[in-house]
Amino acid sequence: MSAPSQELRDDILLSLVEGIGPRTYRLLLDHFGSVTEVLNATPGELRRFEFHKSGTAERLVAARNNIDPLAVWELCRRENIDIVSIRHENYPERLKTIYDPPPILYVQGPLEQRDDFSLAVVGTRRATPYGRRQTERLTTALTHAGFVIISGLALGIDAVAHRAALDAGGRTLAVLGSGHLRLYPQENAGLARRIVESGGAVLSELPPLHESAKWTFPQRNRIVSGMSLAVLVVEAPFKSGAMISARMAGEQGRDLFAVPGSIESEASKGTNQLIRDGAYLVSSADDILNVLGPMNRRVAIPCQPDPIRHPNELSLNDIEQTVLRQIGTTPTPIDSIAGLALHQVRAVLGVLEEKRIVRYVSEDAVARM
Repeated sequence: MSAPSQELRDDILLSLVEGIGPRTYRLLLDHFGSVTEVLNATPGELRRFEFHKSGTAERLVAARNNIDPLAVWELCRRENIDIVSIRHENYPERLKTIYDPPPILYVQGPLEQRDDFSLAVVGTRRATPYGRRQTERLTTALTHAGFVIISGLALGIDAVAHRAALDAGGRTLAVLGSGHLRLYPQENAGLARRIVESGGAVLSELPPLHESAKWTFPQRNRIVSGMSLAVLVVEAPFKSGAMISARMAGEQGRDLFAVPGSIESEASKGTNQLIRDGAYLVSSADDILNVLGPMNRRVAIPCQPDPIRHPNELSLNDIEQTVLRQIGTTPTPIDSIAGLALHQVRAVLGVLEEKRIVRYVSEDAVARM
């Protein structure tokens, strides 16, 4: 890890000032223009900014004398933790779009472009045998389809999802509700190491020595959903962190999926309610693939020969992929598609249209969605 730029030092410093959370951080940047200008602001200039927590302006004025960002950077360097600011090219693009993205991410393991193809799998810490079976089954299928699985490293459904993704040979991301060196729960420390050793990543918005607290887990959940295309809730009582993740998914505009369960099961009361309130019912991975729409940009997936823009491309056979490669975002004449007889081309196009990957723009031309 090369020495940090002054901008990164200031990013770290500002993020460590008590009373400056992600929303205040963003408002300060909107008001002053840059992190450096915030930290160089005079007491008079800061008094004109409305802070939510008393004493924040005074702590901000004293920050350069009281907080050493280089000490945090050195600790992260020793522990192989990368510090990724919101302006860094590796910062997850999808996470930037939420209302309150974390200004800093502390990351063990690589962040990759294919993380744009993440699905969150979350649920109760008190998972039932049914919940564990469904988590393993669905996560394995989604991993084989090419998705990155993201969860919160909690006991129960989260841990089952991480392990199922690893066992299926896939990539998984864990978002902590603590700093890396105060990992919670400690029972999953071995799982965190396995995730990193497999090529996945463990990340947190909290500095390495930050302890977990009641407020850190809802904050963590917004990152889990914020990094994801969609959120799958497997089991959740009415009052649970998974239901908070479901609410945040809705606020962030993410598709929400839920696994139904017995009306007699406390662990399924939340998921059954989510379905009643409009979440998509899930019995197989296809239920998820058939709902997700096209991405804003094409994403390279290791198991795919070409970058893809629609999740349903993950389930295409060789013939369907051959036809799709010949179709652009502008109208493509059907009779220009080579390699198959015309009636076969039309049959394949019917499949691609049903999967919402292509659309007919006229009787004789199609285009990518």
